[in-house]
Amino acid sequence: MAETKDGAFKRELAPERTIEEVKSEALARAERGNYPMIGLDPGDLRAAFANIQTRDRDEWARAFCAVAQGYVDSAAKAASTEEADKHLVRAWRLFHFAQWPVPNSDMKKQAYAKAVDAYTAHARLLDPPTEKIEIPFEDGPIVAYLRLPAAPRPAPLVFVISGLDSRKETVSETYNQIIPHGVGYIAVDSPGTGQSPFRVGVDSERMFSRVLDYLQTRPEVDASRIVVHGVSFGAYWAAKLAVIERSRILGAVAQSPPVHEFFTEKFLYENTLGNREYLFDLTPAFIHVIDGASSVDDLARILPDLSLRAQGLLERPTAPMFIVTGARDSQVPMSDVYVLLETGDVPKEAWINPAGGHLGREPRGWTDPVIFREVIMPWELKMLKGRVAAENG
Repeated sequence: MAETKDGAFKRELAPERTIEEVKSEALARAERGNYPMIGLDPGDLRAAFANIQTRDRDEWARAFCAVAQGYVDSAAKAASTEEADKHLVRAWRLFHFAQWPVPNSDMKKQAYAKAVDAYTAHARLLDPPTEKIEIPFEDGPIVAYLRLPAAPRPAPLVFVISGLDSRKETVSETYNQIIPHGVGYIAVDSPGTGQSPFRVGVDSERMFSRVLDYLQTRPEVDASRIVVHGVSFGAYWAAKLAVIERSRILGAVAQSPPVHEFFTEKFLYENTLGNREYLFDLTPAFIHVIDGASSVDDLARILPDLSLRAQGLLERPTAPMFIVTGARDSQVPMSDVYVLLETGDVPKEAWINPAGGHLGREPRGWTDPVIFREVIMPWELKMLKGRVAAENG
């Protein structure tokens, strides 16, 4: 990477993993239960990989869809609802990985549609079932999953925003763990991903404000007790909502939040391009989700305007925030965490894993499920249920 005379940073794209390196790394992560292979059976990966010889996106998606379809067929013939549900979850995870990290080819688009179908079939079997809703919005609806506990009513709620390559389906499956605690969730795709109505722009958070409007119309939801959780790029939106919607939320969990340095041209060329912590195609994924981007040069031009500092938000009052990250995160700089900790008008809390990478995760020990169960969910329950205890005390 070199700096040109005009101060711009230019570098050839760092080489991505070869297809054989992708296979090897994916299997290693699956065997450890690491993202993005959480819940995937290594045997299913091997079956798909046997029919993948190149990095062609359609070849990738086609191979994983073939394995996934076998589980869809098994679900249709299952002898019990429980057995059918297990097959549907397995199919959904495979269809999701077929389109990973973003559906930027014809077969990957088909894979994502099938992932949604498999997940919604699974979600209908839950008790209580998940409600798939469409919230009217501008040129197209905001599609979300809403799941509430049987009691209490109205229920407190976590508003979950997925990241660059996660989806409302993946975060919904995580948040099913919170239902037994008497807390519901609403899960929404981050801009530019899944079924989001538009790509990432400087004011795309308006879709999340619209979701908050909608929640106020649902009598089963306690609109005075809402916490936001954003994952990775979703944490950027959570941090914005902590400012813009501070009067309507009790707090926000920002997990590895991009804030300022992340959006600089220097960070793009030195850290994002060819990032090895990411399995593959991080740069193409960003190009896919950012409005107006079709190249790396476009990213370098557009990203700086997304900085929360450039937008004048960092010094404004905020809702309480809980920042979760790893000190060795190569995808989002630690300086962005410090920026959030040092600005605003209320004390903030942070959980920083000194050995953790993106989202605070490690290959073993502090994996994504452990961080959610031991770190994030307890903070959310404290915010949502602690208020009730105080009011009843």
